[in-house]
Amino acid sequence: MSDGIINKVTESALVSLDLEEYFPKDEIAVFDMKDYLFMGLILKEKDFRESLKNLDVEVFRQKAVAVTCSADAVIPMWAYMLVASYLEPVANEIIFGTKEEMQQQLLLQNINKIAVNEYLDKRVVIKGCGELPVGEAAYLHATKLLRPVVKSIMYGEPCSTVPIFKKK
Repeated sequence: MSDGIINKVTESALVSLDLEEYFPKDEIAVFDMKDYLFMGLILKEKDFRESLKNLDVEVFRQKAVAVTCSADAVIPMWAYMLVASYLEPVANEIIFGTKEEMQQQLLLQNINKIAVNEYLDKRVVIKGCGELPVGEAAYLHATKLLRPVVKSIMYGEPCSTVPIFKKK
């Protein structure tokens, strides 16, 4: 009989994947179209173009920019294109959407960079319950990427997992 306590978790050959490690670190700025509309509702082309010419693009430098419109206004497609043409030279990333949607898109881009071959035939536990708002889309995406190469996928902590997939 052994005198020591055996840690079955460390001996289980489980590989833990923490999706919080892929959470975007980019600073996110929001460009709200409403701020460039007449009375916050109407796009006047001449005024809109002039305001973009006077835009201090430096506040968007090296940031991920979420372009949105918080007003219930009809914005022509070319206006979004024009905004992108001003932001593209300075921003790291530009999307149409909210700050939260930008965070999710960046997270999914980071998860896409996972070297899935490192998980070939491994038993993977995708860590759950963290501090950051990782969200359902990230767990779904990680599962989709890993399923073709892993031996099994579980959710939770190595000491308490929920089975998701097991290769037959």
